[in-house]
Amino acid sequence: MAKPDGRLTHDLDPSDRPPRDACGVFGVWSPGEDVAKLAYYGLHALQHRGQESAGIAVSDGRRIVVHKEMGLVAQVFDEPSLTALRGDIAVAHCRYSTTGSSVWANAQPTFRSTPHVSLALGHNGNLTNTRELTAMLAADAAGGTIAATSDTDVLTELIVGNARGPGGVEEAAARILPQVRGAYSLVFMDENTLYAARDPQGFRPLVLGRLAAGWVVASETAALDIVGAAFVREVQPGELLSLDERGVRSRVFAAAAPKVCLFEYVYLARPDTTIGGRGLHATRVEIGRTLAGEHPAVADLVIPVPESGTPAAIGYAEASGIPYGQGLVKNSYVGRTFIQPSQTIRQLGIRLKLNPLRDVIAGRRIVVVDDSIVRGNTQQAIVAMLREVGAREVHVRIASPPVKWPCFYGIDFATRDELVAGRHSVDEICAAIGADSLGYVSLDGLVAATLQRPGSLCRACFDGQYPVPVPESERGKHVLEPVVSTA
Repeated sequence: MAKPDGRLTHDLDPSDRPPRDACGVFGVWSPGEDVAKLAYYGLHALQHRGQESAGIAVSDGRRIVVHKEMGLVAQVFDEPSLTALRGDIAVAHCRYSTTGSSVWANAQPTFRSTPHVSLALGHNGNLTNTRELTAMLAADAAGGTIAATSDTDVLTELIVGNARGPGGVEEAAARILPQVRGAYSLVFMDENTLYAARDPQGFRPLVLGRLAAGWVVASETAALDIVGAAFVREVQPGELLSLDERGVRSRVFAAAAPKVCLFEYVYLARPDTTIGGRGLHATRVEIGRTLAGEHPAVADLVIPVPESGTPAAIGYAEASGIPYGQGLVKNSYVGRTFIQPSQTIRQLGIRLKLNPLRDVIAGRRIVVVDDSIVRGNTQQAIVAMLREVGAREVHVRIASPPVKWPCFYGIDFATRDELVAGRHSVDEICAAIGADSLGYVSLDGLVAATLQRPGSLCRACFDGQYPVPVPESERGKHVLEPVVSTA
């Protein structure tokens, strides 16, 4: 329900942020290249996927060196730190926590070393059987204690612990990964080989690229572009790749059952990324066209909520014939901050990030297009702000269906209580945000715009149908206790 003054039940706060993905991963095998700097620029292209910590691990064939810290990529690395990372193979990661707390110990790549092998690993996604894997790890520990505080830690320990026999890391991964459930796009390496793997559903994207003298694996094709790698193909669901001087070796460790995250198409991935053979900008423009047909409005101007609403707003304007314009200016330098705003600034809310163009808005009927509504506070603030500068009418259009269900595969909205559409009807949300009308694109319309087979997409946050069962014990964030063997 809304409060008596019409506000949503969650207080407006500038920290009210859009859904965030777990991580971005990047790996490169390229003898003779400055792989640390390639990884650094690859992470820059993936910064939107995780802003809490960043790390790069490099191997020179004899040992692996890891540098990771809390903060953005540009804060974690400088010229001296990158110069110290010398080698032919690199694994890199930028993180936002969904399992495990936001502390240095959970920054990635994770690293483990044994007398037999060393391993650095980066993970995008969220595992749904971590406790089952933890029990396996406890049995392997044979009475010892292993500090595993995230699902990625557990996975790293399992692979390293099983890499003692013939085949090393590759065979260990081929044995362990079929027992892992949930979302995982992985890049990892031992001293001599780069590996990549994707869960059988392929929830999170992972692509392979070719350098003049090497290979790149990354979460998105945009990261290939920034380092000059040519796109080769997507890593297939249930596939394990090994990349070294022998080339690229592929093996299937589980039958593919594709369920690519539909929210990647809506918001998570960059618009200049390609998934499933189609650029996301084109997909999002098509979503806007569909939205205009499903929810027309009589208005004078279509404006986006920048930047994520821009492609859909372009499509809406094209299909509706209503002029497109810029009505909100985004402060590009307001990102994740550790400085809490004062109460006066807090009350200004969304103006920390967006400010309206008064001369464009005043006296006009406005269609404002955004990618999604999660908690609703941002849209409420935007509508109020547009009315303050003189908008005659404000019609809100959303380029995704109502987000009603939590994600357990790597997106940060963990409980249904956080989701305004999980508790309110469209009419109630419209009234609470103060809009003259509110329209969401239909689920069928969204799926059609992707050009993918409907059965190949995970739509759980929209329809509650989870492709991989999620035990009650695995729902929501949790921090694992150190694993102690009872064997």
